[in-house]
Amino acid sequence: MIGWLVDGAAICNQVPLCRSSFGPYARAMVRICKEESFHQRQGYELLMRMMEGTKAQRAMVQDAVDRWWWPSLMMFGPPDADSPNTAQSMAWRIKRDTNDDLRQKFVDMTVPQAERLGVTLPDPELVWNEERGHHDFGEPDWVEFEQVVSGSGPKNAERIERRRAAHEKGAWVREAAAAYARKHAQEATS
Repeated sequence: MIGWLVDGAAICNQVPLCRSSFGPYARAMVRICKEESFHQRQGYELLMRMMEGTKAQRAMVQDAVDRWWWPSLMMFGPPDADSPNTAQSMAWRIKRDTNDDLRQKFVDMTVPQAERLGVTLPDPELVWNEERGHHDFGEPDWVEFEQVVSGSGPKNAERIERRRAAHEKGAWVREAAAAYARKHAQEATS
């Protein structure tokens, strides 16, 4: 699911950056987008295979879609009206598309893929708008977005605990490196 939805959202966000006004950044984004495209295609292909599998496999895919749809839409950042950086990034031509425009492109691109997969996107407001030529869709939970961005997300405490535990378990490596450095510093002064 991460490959299809999350990397798909990343690609939508990053491809316009390949034409950024800042050359080194734009050149790096070309390589990044190629790698992300591989992940997105691989993720979609894996989901296609799972959807051809058992009822339990199809249910797993649908469950993952239900969990990752809204976070994928949040990846584009807050709505343009609430985005503190969009106007400046557009003025400097770092960004070519606003958060809302990118989110719309992603939804319009992803809905047909979801239909081909045979999954239902968990948005009761998702519908094709013939007049606009785009899909209408609901708003992500921006309160949840702000909580995650501010470090108060549902998995933040777990991530911090894992980071702390990994740091503690790696103490011996830092201590050995420091002892090695001290020994060689002493040898160099002797």
